[in-house]
Formats: sequence, structure tokens, C-alpha cells
Amino acid sequence: MTDTFPAFDIGPVPIPALDAAPPELFRGIYGMPMFVTAPTPDLAASVDFWTRGLGFFDLFSVPGRVTHLRRWAFQDVLLVPNEDTPVNSALSVSFSCVLSQLDEIASACAELLPGCTTGPRSMPWNSVELEIRTPEHTRVIMTAARPYDPNSPEADMLRSIGIEAPEA
Repeated sequence: MTDTFPAFDIGPVPIPALDAAPPELFRGIYGMPMFVTAPTPDLAASVDFWTRGLGFFDLFSVPGRVTHLRRWAFQDVLLVPNEDTPVNSALSVSFSCVLSQLDEIASACAELLPGCTTGPRSMPWNSVELEIRTPEHTRVIMTAARPYDPNSPEADMLRSIGIEAPEA
């Protein structure tokens, strides 16, 4: 028995579809239920990469102290200056996108920082994921849900762990 239930209507992520449109960038101010803080030795370079490569925008900045970036609602990142940034971190952060955005993001990131992307690749939990290493070595996964096919191996795997088909 599980106490989980469908609650897709509380977030900005669209229903998975080949032609799903991403939501608009969200410029509202809210109490952040979750955010990532990424230390960087070069704040300007990191802001440039996250905005031009990953599609975030500068919600606000305190010069030399913090830049608050955002994409969709609840996709918040705080970039903070720090000279002691690790070269490779095991930590990663994932952000939702739609399928049509993956190639554009991969291309933009590779143009800014050649060799920083891996994928995209199909995952057994019914998504396609693109891995990016940012200038400050944050491992970012851009993940896009694929349309649900109840006869697919991915659907079988999800059912095997108690996750039923989404309601149409």
C-alpha cells in the first residue's frame, strides 16, 4: 500500500508530449521551497554560462556576493563567489525541461564550453537526460519526460515499483 497520489497540477512541468511547450520563465517572488547554491571562482563566467547555455535568467544580483538565477517556477540557483570550488563534485542537480529544448541546450552549452555535455540519453524511468558540467563544475542534468506509453518497458518498470499510469 502506498500513500502517494498524482499531484502534477502543483508544478510548472507540462504533461509529457512530443510537442510539449515549456512554461514561461517565472519572474515572481515567492518563498523558495528548494534551491541550489553553487560556489564559483568566476561569478561572471558562471552567470554567462547558466543564462546563455542553460536558459536561466538573472532574477537579481548583489554585486560580488550572489546572483539569483531562475528558469521555471521552483528552479532557483544561487551563484556565490568562492575560490575553493572543487574540480569534480559527486553532487548533481536536475532541472526539468521539455524534449524540444534538449538539443538547443546541448548546442548552446557546447558552444560556450566545448566538451561540457554528455548525452542526451534515454533513461529507464521514461525520461531523456542531458548532463552538463558548468564552469564551476556543477553537474547539471536537464531531464525531459517522454510521452507515457503503457505498453513500453519503461511503463512495465514503473508499474513494478508501484507507480501507475498517469491519468489522461
